[in-house]
Amino acid sequence: MPQNDDAAGAVEPAPPGRRRDPSRDAQLLEATLEVLAEVGAAGLTMDLVAARAGAGKATIYRRWTSKTELVIDAVAHMKRKQIDFEHLPDTGTLRGDLLALFKPQSLEESERKLKIMAGLASLLSQDQSLADAANAAVVQPWAQAHLALMRRALERGEISASADIDTLSQVLPSMSAYRGLVQRKPFDRAFLVSMVDGVLMPALRRQPSEPPPDSTAQSPSPQRAVSVRKRSRD
Repeated sequence: MPQNDDAAGAVEPAPPGRRRDPSRDAQLLEATLEVLAEVGAAGLTMDLVAARAGAGKATIYRRWTSKTELVIDAVAHMKRKQIDFEHLPDTGTLRGDLLALFKPQSLEESERKLKIMAGLASLLSQDQSLADAANAAVVQPWAQAHLALMRRALERGEISASADIDTLSQVLPSMSAYRGLVQRKPFDRAFLVSMVDGVLMPALRRQPSEPPPDSTAQSPSPQRAVSVRKRSRD
């Protein structure tokens, strides 16, 4: 009978005192991303990942007890690589910093990442209990970077002191995740600019006493218009 790749505890854990090689972890995660992009979540197996990484399956099971856990960690690895937390952009403005975080990608790389996110979405559709782990992998790395940039803007006096930056720092990463996982669309610069200029910056700069922009506020109500015309005739 074939072995179930998602079976926890299929291999004995590493003996106490044995140290894991972080560089080996990265190789295994990169191999997972390659296989996931090629065959999808349904086709991915520990055997395929082990073969791609040139490792034994026991090496993988010492680190991850299931295929799902491996895929989520691989996606988190991919997301962390996209951000240099030690050298976040410092353009002098929050808008400039947020746009500078974006790194243009080739069409091939964008398609690869869409396939990876599609694989993750497939796993999430099968097990909703993975939502928190997926959020930590996909959204939180970017939210953490945005929060650091917003705190810096707050210190400069560039945004409102009352802005809820803990919440607003998650808006763009969450929309990006929705775009990739649900809409299956790439995160491009046009989408980024529309979100930064149309959503984030207005929300961050608004004072508590200011109502949200409302197009209806530009035109007087019918009753007010009648009153104004009546006074002008008098």
